[in-house]
Amino acid sequence: MSNETKDTTKELGTRNIRSLLWKYTLPAVVTQIIATVYNLVDSIFLGHVENGALILAALAITLPIMNIIHAFGSLVGAGAGARMSIVLGRKDVRWAEKILGNSMILTFFFGALFVSAGYLFMRPILALFGASATTISMAQDYMDIVLPGMFLTTLTFNLSGLIRASGYASRSMWIQVSGALLNIALDALFIVGLGWGIRGGAWATTISMAFSAMLAVMHFMSPKSFIHFKRHCWQPKMYIIKNILAIGVSPFSMNVASCAVVALLNHQLLTYGGDLAVSAYGVVNRVSMIVFMIMMGICQGMQPIAGYNYGAGLNLRLKHVYTLSLKWNVGTGVVGMLLALIIPKMLVMMMNDDPQLISIAVPAMRYLLVMAPLIGFTVTNSQFFQSIDKPWIAIVTSLSRQFIFLIPMMFLVPLLYTSLGGNGLSGVWCSCTISDVLGATLSAILLYNQRKVFVPGYIPPERKPRKERGPNGLIKPE
Repeated sequence: MSNETKDTTKELGTRNIRSLLWKYTLPAVVTQIIATVYNLVDSIFLGHVENGALILAALAITLPIMNIIHAFGSLVGAGAGARMSIVLGRKDVRWAEKILGNSMILTFFFGALFVSAGYLFMRPILALFGASATTISMAQDYMDIVLPGMFLTTLTFNLSGLIRASGYASRSMWIQVSGALLNIALDALFIVGLGWGIRGGAWATTISMAFSAMLAVMHFMSPKSFIHFKRHCWQPKMYIIKNILAIGVSPFSMNVASCAVVALLNHQLLTYGGDLAVSAYGVVNRVSMIVFMIMMGICQGMQPIAGYNYGAGLNLRLKHVYTLSLKWNVGTGVVGMLLALIIPKMLVMMMNDDPQLISIAVPAMRYLLVMAPLIGFTVTNSQFFQSIDKPWIAIVTSLSRQFIFLIPMMFLVPLLYTSLGGNGLSGVWCSCTISDVLGATLSAILLYNQRKVFVPGYIPPERKPRKERGPNGLIKPE
């Protein structure tokens, strides 16, 4: 093991938690914010061209499809990153290399699957996610170009997480930053300079995705990187694939559930408010995603520290990193809530100045972000359970807010509003607020039931020795 490797892994178990979390969180937060730029910048540029409000509605339709593809990236990337942190806590570099290779095999498999399915069924998929006769052609123009690039995004997501888990947090950040800066420059050139419209935004996104993916692959091709491609890492190992998918299924389920919810939500918005309501949700969703991505960045900074210390049995440090991450995420939620309550109109006008769109989007933003501090609590718990190899608890935590509670609420609350003589559209927005409260309540109950993981000296069952099994109850690679 190189000196760099020893220093990187040693600091995860010895360095002051606050400074360590800051070191890992800052690059991760920047990375997550940059990830939103790919869609946000397109929206800002395209929202001010002719028919900008309708184009924003078309982009809102494509967002859940892109999120499904991202879900496959999180299935592999988050699972591989968390697993790599745990095995590095056990000082097993060879196992970490096998995780790298097998995660690449999974990425290419899923990439071929969703690109093929996307081209075969794109138009019915767009209709399923709420595209109207007015917006479906615009949405298809965008997705026809972006779809191959989405595979590259999945590849970048996977490799960036592994770069961060192996101790190169800043490099992971700069890979994402470079792609986002290129995206901004190409948006200005293709949309404003050349007047290519929605196709220009698609080409800018695809090219920038390819650039980031190339940089990520180059990192692992370099022998100077302490975890890098070796011949043995390309051997498919079913136990490693299972381990990756077992952890990754939590963020994957959360993303897929989110996409299903958005599809249903778009249909409800069309019913109660038409295309402009869908457009308004797209605007608000992009603003709220900035808050959510900051929270996810904090959680990604937490993940390698929590995973390492959990694998090493340092329970007090595990508690400290969880508590500090929770404080930062709830604080982020408070800031997002205040911005939504105080300056919602200014935030909406960044993307479009249509008075009718603004009148719909402003109250929507208040409804969707008023419970942002509770969202921060729920997100922290979900990602924490994922980091310490509790995938099923993480799944329940993540699905409760977006799926278990929101789906029935989005149908029942608008009916209640209309039966009382109110606005059904307001009922759709309010259903999101109610589900945030219920999701946080369930998350608190699940956390309380797992509080023993913070007790000094506690050894969870999966860390106890088992016959023919390695650390964490997993089959040890040869």
